[in-house]
Amino acid sequence: MSSANLAIDFEGGVSEAWTSIATFVPKLLAFLAILVIGWIIAKIVARIVKAILGRIGFDRVVERGGLKDLLARSNYDASGILAKLAYYAILLITLQMGFGVWGPNPVSELLAGVVAWLPKLFIALVIIVIIGAIAKGVKTVISDVLGGLSYGDLLGTVASLFVWGIGIIAALNQIGVATTVTTPVLIAVLATIGGVAVVGVGGGLVRPMQERWDRWLGNIEAEIPAMRSQAEANRSDQPSYAGATQTHAAQPNPDYPAGAQQLRRVEPPMGAPDPRRSDDRYPPQR
Repeated sequence: MSSANLAIDFEGGVSEAWTSIATFVPKLLAFLAILVIGWIIAKIVARIVKAILGRIGFDRVVERGGLKDLLARSNYDASGILAKLAYYAILLITLQMGFGVWGPNPVSELLAGVVAWLPKLFIALVIIVIIGAIAKGVKTVISDVLGGLSYGDLLGTVASLFVWGIGIIAALNQIGVATTVTTPVLIAVLATIGGVAVVGVGGGLVRPMQERWDRWLGNIEAEIPAMRSQAEANRSDQPSYAGATQTHAAQPNPDYPAGAQQLRRVEPPMGAPDPRRSDDRYPPQR
């Protein structure tokens, strides 16, 4: 009787094993098929993204934005980096779908969170690129306008760093990194600038700032003529076409002596033979 029960238990165990294998194999095949198809799609999407970004000139925009030095040591350009991000994003989505075949599991939940975070990362990168272009433009404009002043380049650099700071804080807030730190820092910086502007402009920070303001304003007033002369020199370096033509026509030719610049007709004295006439040059023989 006991041997019969053992036989029945053995057959039940084998049946359950075959059932588990029959259930596992289709899931494994589906998982592998999803991975292969997702990998192919990721390759295609990466090439499409790189081609589109190259067509619209995304790399030139990034170089103008001041990120060229950061990417100089990288093996990829800006469009290549975004193409790689798109490639890995598709792979993560593929892994999420693949692990979903096995039912609810911690890996699927983790991948779902990462996939939901990827659009925020893409927007943060776009913000960095745009802020880089704006910061470089601000620095160029301020440095060109105030180039005649001793502190023109310094003001351009400070303005560029301020724009970069705002952009980095906005990008960090977009991806949700250290929002409890970056938001108060941004508010504190703006409040400090506003307070300094109000107190400094209105009260001059009492006596010390009054002395500094007098010295700074004196330096600015002393440098205004230099700034004007530089602007006039820049305008004089680009003469108009008509002015350049007249100036060229008025200049004497250095290949001729000064006395030969103005030629006039000299009449021979009365009774003298005119060298311009052949009959006077060779009179008839008598």
